[in-house]
Amino acid sequence: MTQQTATAPLSAAPAIWRDTERCYRVVAARDSRFDGQFIMAVRTTGIYCRPSCPALTPKAKNVSFYPTSAAAQANGYRACRRCLPDAVPGSPDWNIRADLAARAMRLISDGTVEREGVPGLARRLGYSERQLGRVLTAELGAGPLALARAHRAHSARLLIEMSELPLTDVAFAAGFSSVRQFNETIREVFATTPSQLRAASLRRGRQDTEGLSGATRLSLRLPFRPPFDADGILRFLADRAIPGVEHVVSDDNGITGYGRTLRLAHGSGTVWLSPRPDHVRCELHLTDLRDLSSAVSRVRRLLDLDADPEAVTRVLGADPALAPLVAAVPGMRVPGAVDGDELVIRALLGQQVSVAAARTAAGSLADALGEPVPGGDAPLERLFPTSARIAAEGADILRGPKRRIEAITSVAAALAEGALDVHIGRDAEELRDELLACPGIGPWTADYVLMRVLGAPDVLLADDLALRRGAEALGIDAATLAERARGWQPWCSYAGMYLWRADL
Repeated sequence: MTQQTATAPLSAAPAIWRDTERCYRVVAARDSRFDGQFIMAVRTTGIYCRPSCPALTPKAKNVSFYPTSAAAQANGYRACRRCLPDAVPGSPDWNIRADLAARAMRLISDGTVEREGVPGLARRLGYSERQLGRVLTAELGAGPLALARAHRAHSARLLIEMSELPLTDVAFAAGFSSVRQFNETIREVFATTPSQLRAASLRRGRQDTEGLSGATRLSLRLPFRPPFDADGILRFLADRAIPGVEHVVSDDNGITGYGRTLRLAHGSGTVWLSPRPDHVRCELHLTDLRDLSSAVSRVRRLLDLDADPEAVTRVLGADPALAPLVAAVPGMRVPGAVDGDELVIRALLGQQVSVAAARTAAGSLADALGEPVPGGDAPLERLFPTSARIAAEGADILRGPKRRIEAITSVAAALAEGALDVHIGRDAEELRDELLACPGIGPWTADYVLMRVLGAPDVLLADDLALRRGAEALGIDAATLAERARGWQPWCSYAGMYLWRADL
């Protein structure tokens, strides 16, 4: 692999929820492609719904549109119990946009407010609490506390319906500060009590759950916007899978499942992912249920489940060279990451070497320095090692030029000390500058990290050898890639995935 350049991201288009006429047309058509992109609130009933709600379409004069469920709740609406408006793919805006509101939403969905409060959220974003609240209220119709409250309500509903955990424990696991707050929120948001929600789930036939030695297994359905190229993204992860940390299941028809260990705020966990026609089956085993929402958020980012494939297809399908591949492989996704520090180390290991060699080096680190997962069963037995341990002991494990080993351990030390902070709420340009300031990190590594950790949709690894070979295979002169990429904005990351696919 060689160094690369990234195209400059375009400004996001105006938010769809502000275009009331278009939103109403979507609602009238019950178009599920827009689920998660905006919320419809009905003044005559006091409920909010997803755009594809099967109920009778209300009159245009009786509806309002909001960017988030939190905004609808803040205006006195409760969730529709028929269409479950929170159980949809997330808005692709949070991936496309790089502004403060989008970065805040990514951190809130990862559970930052529950763990660190609003002060912690503001600190990570580099703003004062007052500035943050003003921007979020203006952009999203609700402040950080209201957005986090909506997030907690959704997490609580998952635990109520998908586990046998006592309701008191559900309250604290979902991030509520008291049982009273939990009960009041559930009644306000879902117009029912926690006990009634659980009773209804039992009548419907709840998914299998099992408590194991203080841990909990949950089986969830993760929705996505079709089409979804599950085989492509699972194959990408499979090629790089570290034994013990990750595992791939396959049969004669291809890859059928992927599993990996997770390092989370309150403990460890494992996840198994199996694609289905209209969702991804997610089997989670967590040592602490407070990590549920964070685990789900990270898995969704790993598989890019909140992407809008039709928007990508409209742009990339207009390029004559890419069009046949886009038509043959619809729903391409850009793989994300479950841990920023881990991804940075693995990207460094992948510099100037083959995918297989990078996998071997990562496997050696994991074998020697990875912590065992409490209660973990083969083949998922250990966590990827912490940056602190790699900084302290990695030089004894890694093989290769001394300068390269020193660069990896130096970056690991910066990550461990917080001098380099890689998380989903970072501003892309600031993070790129910090990465490039680290010895041993060049443009290819920096932009690869942006693409996978931040989910940046408009990064093209234009000097990557495999990507350039793919371009040549499609009849694109690799020397003109940067110029050609202007027509692919703001989806250059997806174009790069298609070019990589062409090299296979």
